[in-house]
Amino acid sequence: MASSLIRLGAVGASEQSDMSDKQGVQSLNDIENAWIPLTDGCRLAARMWMPQGAETAPVPAILEYIPYRKRDFTRQRDESMHPWFAANGYAAIRVDMRGSGDSDGILHDEYLPQEQDDAIEVIAWIARQPWCTGKIGMMGKSWGAFNSLQVAARRPPELKAIIAVMGTDDRFEEDIHYSGGCLLSDNISWGAIMQMFNARPPDPNIVGPRWREMWLERLEAERFWPEIWLQHQTRDEYWKHGSVCTDYSAIACPVWIWGGWADGYRDTPFRLAGQLQAPHKVTMGPWAHLYPHQGVPGPAVGFLQEALRWWDQFLKGKETGVTREPPYRFYVMDSARPAPYYAKRAGRWIAEDKWPSPNIFIRSYALNAERLEIEATAEQALSLASPQTTGLAAGEWGSFGIAGDLPADQRLDSFGSLEFRSEPLAEGFDVVGNAEVILHVAADKPDAFLAVRLIDVAPDGSAALVARGLLNLRHRDSREQPTALVPGKRYEVKVRLNGMAYSFPRGHRLMVAISNAYWPLVWPSPEPVALTIYSGVSQLRLPVRQPQSGDAELAALPEPVAQAPSPVTGLRKGRSERSATIDQISGEVSHHVLIDGDVFGGWGKVRLDDIDLEMRHEYKRTQSIRPDDPNSASYSMSQCYELRRGAWHITLKTQTDVTSTARAFNLYAWVEAYEADRLVSRKEWKAALPRKVV
Repeated sequence: MASSLIRLGAVGASEQSDMSDKQGVQSLNDIENAWIPLTDGCRLAARMWMPQGAETAPVPAILEYIPYRKRDFTRQRDESMHPWFAANGYAAIRVDMRGSGDSDGILHDEYLPQEQDDAIEVIAWIARQPWCTGKIGMMGKSWGAFNSLQVAARRPPELKAIIAVMGTDDRFEEDIHYSGGCLLSDNISWGAIMQMFNARPPDPNIVGPRWREMWLERLEAERFWPEIWLQHQTRDEYWKHGSVCTDYSAIACPVWIWGGWADGYRDTPFRLAGQLQAPHKVTMGPWAHLYPHQGVPGPAVGFLQEALRWWDQFLKGKETGVTREPPYRFYVMDSARPAPYYAKRAGRWIAEDKWPSPNIFIRSYALNAERLEIEATAEQALSLASPQTTGLAAGEWGSFGIAGDLPADQRLDSFGSLEFRSEPLAEGFDVVGNAEVILHVAADKPDAFLAVRLIDVAPDGSAALVARGLLNLRHRDSREQPTALVPGKRYEVKVRLNGMAYSFPRGHRLMVAISNAYWPLVWPSPEPVALTIYSGVSQLRLPVRQPQSGDAELAALPEPVAQAPSPVTGLRKGRSERSATIDQISGEVSHHVLIDGDVFGGWGKVRLDDIDLEMRHEYKRTQSIRPDDPNSASYSMSQCYELRRGAWHITLKTQTDVTSTARAFNLYAWVEAYEADRLVSRKEWKAALPRKVV
């Protein structure tokens, strides 16, 4: 049915408009901006959708609280979800965190105590409003998933349930900074993007004439976040803060966590399933870092309908059946040839009542010389000294569902890896959970890391990545207190591969590939290192799931629905480019990425028609290394961001460059801010940070 919305602008003007609402059941108020006051005088900007008449018939509220600008950057995405919840009887509230979007203050870093404190105040403020019943749900993807879990652990009494989509319980072990104690290049990439994001001004149509003062204050206070993160190279108190794994029992409200096999956060759902004492559900699909109703690779699913059942159960007290279903649902992906992009992954849904599941057993394979076999053969010492250029097929740490960010054919990295292959499988089987590779290893230097990959090799030889794991060998026993290797000493280490639900077909081969370089995904070791891997005693441990009679009877998740967002006009077509080049003289390999139109793909330049705002974001990234020198590694990213409305024209430019020596990381970055064509601010950062354990 068509529903009438009231849009309230920054100065209180309103206008009537119509919006298609296939699922909606009542008219809505769309409040473009409302101010939420905090006790220290800071005001947070919120966009709110709620049913007409909520002031006299109060409704529960759903909060999404992130720093990505509700006014413009997430506008289309927000409008696909929150009005739908409002049309089904909720106040849906999208809040810009302190220092972001149109909110007051400064955003100093990720997940600070201030962020959680503000969220608790916001929740209490919402609960006091006459249109709210006092019952709040919190939801979000990525940053919003992190802080939903973090705030739940603080137990504000008004918070009755959360939905966390693609987030982590452990900021050191499973985020864009480090993995297995290895430094991810995403630590730099994401920091560079946040450098740009933090420099964006508030919208004058919302905050009025003080927008320039707020903007200059942000520019003056901005820090280069990778410099902060590189000062914490172990799992210290900095990373423990905001990591709910330090005390799972702190979370008392019901939790539904959603994840994707193409995303970077593939282990947290398994850990939460095994550790949470509060009511909880886990749903894992084939998706990249996107909400599941927009999920790529498909099939996308009816996330909004499923979320509504969750909210109705815990915020309205309706019996929706959501607690009577198996709590753990996984999409088991069928084998597929490696490709730069999948529109859809074939597969099927399975469900489990318990986790760890009694339907899963461990099947062990010995890593014999070049072979993967059930029975171990005599021990052999195998040498491994990967060229620093190994990693051509790595793809990104986590996919955003855009072409080229998925892992490529793993044969590209065969030259730099030790590979162990099984015979063709006589029967196919499913693996669900985390595989482990136990290695007996020695190194000739005190610092080294391992990249271990589980690969599906088709009869034609194509090799698809199924799961991978990283381990900084200094971190073999402890992330908190890593210790150097003793050159020549033999160690037994365990490399845990990231989560998976995958079907290996009959006639295919399993393969384990091991390298001690993995550029550009992982920053290289401080100096060249040679490893000895001992075959025969090393092994792969696979979580094999036995088929269950109820699998075929499991109902599919509903088809996706979404609210129609406000119109957008494309002003210039965007593009995405990815390539790697080889210098035939030096052997240097350079990885190039260009995206014209934001991290989520080549949008190009667009206009948000209803607020008459033009936007564009372009970034270029180059990561280079020579095969024989880990300290030839270099990272460079440049960005340009524009906002324009009539005569108001903002341009931001940034540059980030990182290199290393055996003892230090060298950082150089700057950000320039222009109003029209006039430079109003330039800020530089230059630092040499000691390499402690990476």
